[in-house]
Amino acid sequence: MRGAAVVYAGLLTAAIGVVLLIRPARSLGISTRRGAGVVVAVGVLLAAAGASLPARETRVSAAESRLDRFVPVWQFQERHEIRIAAPPERVFEAIRRVRADEIFLFRTLTWIRRGGRSRAPGILDAAGRESLIDVAIHSTFVLLADDSPRELVVGTVIAAPAGTRPKPAAELFLAPPSGLTLAAMNFLVRPDGDRGSILTTETRVFANGARGRRRFAAYWRVIYPGSALIRRMWLRAIRARAMEAGSA
Repeated sequence: MRGAAVVYAGLLTAAIGVVLLIRPARSLGISTRRGAGVVVAVGVLLAAAGASLPARETRVSAAESRLDRFVPVWQFQERHEIRIAAPPERVFEAIRRVRADEIFLFRTLTWIRRGGRSRAPGILDAAGRESLIDVAIHSTFVLLADDSPRELVVGTVIAAPAGTRPKPAAELFLAPPSGLTLAAMNFLVRPDGDRGSILTTETRVFANGARGRRRFAAYWRVIYPGSALIRRMWLRAIRARAMEAGSA
């Protein structure tokens, strides 16, 4: 989170500098293009510094979820939560059935993330009437756990050493080979004590190697805002589907 904030502060500074190159602003104390160029350079350096900040490793002290079992150590993580006025069984069913077209801005943000390029059907280019979870596990993800109505976990291989590209499998997460970067995401449903549920989703990434960690750090800090927005909208889509099922 800190690294992403520094990266985007740098990008914003650089963007302001570009505007000042076109139209210097005496009111800001930058009346020449040379001064504006300095602002651009400072912004670029700040973004680069944010992208290269070291990634701190975190380890669970005791496994409390299936995600803890598969990814007990990670360097990159995000977690989001929502309360839903529906029982865990209905929420879990909604998790399994939500489609990409039910998630606000999902296709727009994933289009940006893949640079507008078309890909083979997968989570970044989901289409049709298949649920997003099914799209994931039928393409580049593996289903690591399906403990209805409590927790669902999927995982994928982000990066591998040159010349290798192992298929995602539970064994890779239990004993990650050197040089591999793995990501797993869960949906965890807990009763809220008032006939409703608390739904959380957490994503963890473990890079088993310094080079992979540095490369993924820069990527993660650029995509983090969009990734976080997708997950929040995903939770809202699950809530909407669970509530709709309850009123049917």
